[in-house]
Amino acid sequence: MDYTEIPLTFAIGGEAMPGIVALPDAPFDCGVLVVVGGPQYRAGSHRQFLLLSRRLAGEGYPVFRFDYRGMGDADGAARSFEDVSEDIGAAIDAFRRRCPALRRVVLWGLCDAASAILMYLRATGDPRVGGVALLNPWVRSDASLARTRVKHYYGRRLTQRGFWRKLLAGRLDVAAALRGLLENARTAWRKPAERDHGMSFQDRMAEGLRRFRGSALLILGGRDETAREFIEYANGRAAWRELLAAGNVSRVEIAGADHTFSSAAWRAAVENASLRWLDRLRETGGAG
Repeated sequence: MDYTEIPLTFAIGGEAMPGIVALPDAPFDCGVLVVVGGPQYRAGSHRQFLLLSRRLAGEGYPVFRFDYRGMGDADGAARSFEDVSEDIGAAIDAFRRRCPALRRVVLWGLCDAASAILMYLRATGDPRVGGVALLNPWVRSDASLARTRVKHYYGRRLTQRGFWRKLLAGRLDVAAALRGLLENARTAWRKPAERDHGMSFQDRMAEGLRRFRGSALLILGGRDETAREFIEYANGRAAWRELLAAGNVSRVEIAGADHTFSSAAWRAAVENASLRWLDRLRETGGAG
């Protein structure tokens, strides 16, 4: 299907945020808002977001990708992914003004953008959002990173021939390696800091997903440390395990893929998974 790319600028309090709408000639009434993680802008790493928007628009889905305040070409001071809910809401407003036939908006985000999406849902309960696509969500704390390293890095090292060759040849600083392991083990079980009246940002993410009644797609890179950290974090908490096992959550793992799905094959796998899920969401009205 043919589509047109249209510049679109909107503002919050006089601070302008630029974006691009990819608008199909015969658009569906379900559109995709690409929320950008940081530090990043609307084209994405290796043009990931640009190429995604063109692929989806070619299949009939309007797509809006934008820079929130302090990022890319937008005005304003840089802000944390924990503080962009107002920007996401304003972007949905602008998207629907430009595409008034939209009945539902899907929020699509990688890394801390996925985290920001869930916190947006918690903060607003926005009924216009019919689905969320979450890629390698960011839940990082010192403790979660340390647990991931203990389980995956140190365990993997023991199976590598290079490790044993270094050890037997006396070229490995055993004391330093043990100090690193012990330091990571201590950090792994340290209680994380809490904010927002006792809630960590990870808890706010979980609350956002718990309150959401639409469809969710979770895409994980098989070789991504952030994805592994998310799964380790979720598996260690009953609330997260229950959320990810719910019927409205679909999960796709792309074998071997890195954090930004940087190869053409991995990018195509993300696009294909997103399209299959979007088609189901559109056909079922958002269920499952």
